Amino acid sequence: MTGVTPVVGALLEKQLQLLHELVPSAVPVGFLSNPTNQNSATLNNVLAAAARGLGVPILPLSAATNQEIEAAFAVGREKDMAALLVAGDAFLRAQGQQLVETAARYSVPTMFDEREYVAAGGLISYGTRRSEIRRQVGVYVGRILRGAKPADLPVMQPTKFDLVLNLNTAKALGLTVPQSLLARADEVIE
Repeated sequence: MTGVTPVVGALLEKQLQLLHELVPSAVPVGFLSNPTNQNSATLNNVLAAAARGLGVPILPLSAATNQEIEAAFAVGREKDMAALLVAGDAFLRAQGQQLVETAARYSVPTMFDEREYVAAGGLISYGTRRSEIRRQVGVYVGRILRGAKPADLPVMQPTKFDLVLNLNTAKALGLTVPQSLLARADEVIE
């Protein structure tokens, strides 16, 4: 087996830390995942362990349809969800605009895994640079075309990640972004 992996599960702890740094009083933190994703249980376990280390209670939420996204936010409101972390998942990524709009409507500070959410009005993202993954895939294809055996190539993981903040969204939510986060941000949208 070979290829390039986007490192979804390993980023959850860092995403939770950054969200907690941005909104330290936000408890519980909701975690929205797609229950039909074969990695859903693993992601929930990884995040639960990270949350215990930070002393942050997690509220597991799930959505596999557009209607379930709205329902997850409603459940979160009922259970006093103070912030939300969205799992990296193909279905949830495809619903990016709905997630951003629903988070704004519910006034929930939300952490995403890709810059595009923040450019669309989301609050914060931390994740793999997609351009880095594409570059690594191109390198692999080139090596294979030059005769390398795929079985001899290692699985590669990205080494470059982006922290993106949207100050307009922070202001709309009544949040003050700590200077420590601003200094580490790869991009700040105003």
